[in-house]
Amino acid sequence: MPIEFVEPDWQVPGHVRALTSTRAGGTSTGEFSSLNLGDHVGDDPVRVAANRARLREQLRLPAEPSWLVQVHGCDVVAAGRVSGSPCAGDAAVASLPGEVCAVLTADCLPVLCCDDAGRVVAAAHAGWRGLLEGILEATVRHMQCPPEGINAWLGPAIGPTAFEVGDDVREAFCARSARAEEAFVAGEGGRWLADLYCLARQRLAAAGVHRISGGDHCTFSDHERFFSYRRDGRTGRMASLIWLQATGSRARTGSPG
Repeated sequence: MPIEFVEPDWQVPGHVRALTSTRAGGTSTGEFSSLNLGDHVGDDPVRVAANRARLREQLRLPAEPSWLVQVHGCDVVAAGRVSGSPCAGDAAVASLPGEVCAVLTADCLPVLCCDDAGRVVAAAHAGWRGLLEGILEATVRHMQCPPEGINAWLGPAIGPTAFEVGDDVREAFCARSARAEEAFVAGEGGRWLADLYCLARQRLAAAGVHRISGGDHCTFSDHERFFSYRRDGRTGRMASLIWLQATGSRARTGSPG
């Protein structure tokens, strides 16, 4: 079975390649079935390695993706500096062909960015903690280009009808921005339903990024296509990748999601 992907609905230069994997097309079994790309979730390391090899082969990736040790913070690293040794961070930026930015998610929000000219790209892992601490603003700064020239795509994440949080989360966001109230709807038992997509759009707009697409998937509710930590607990991870394709090279993808 070929790997299936969700691809951004944006208008960017043709040499910019970007996508999010689904759970289809891998070798893992059980709760990790089947394309688990996370090596830290308890899956068989041999199967994870095989899944990552399938990803590289099907996409004809120019290099191993910059697999980060994600810590729900706001550190941004240069993708070209990530090698076989663990590197902590929650976003990667690249400006050279052959550097593949990558983040892993299973409910948290992956955000892919590129500039109009296709000279710099970035991938950010934005859970609520990272959003609160400024991971998207930090990513925009590290791209070192005018923010009004940046395109952002919000990949598959837990949707606004499924992400339940407490007063502490809502109050923390509202303390940073009064507009954050728009992203919370009262739920049951004094809880709140939080809209990660809305919060991300607000943060990006405040940083000067206004061309924002995506935000129309829910990992929690779509069991067939996506892993979800909130739904299943022990589960796999999808990968969101973005890179600059060298002139004259040809990329290959699987079935779009």
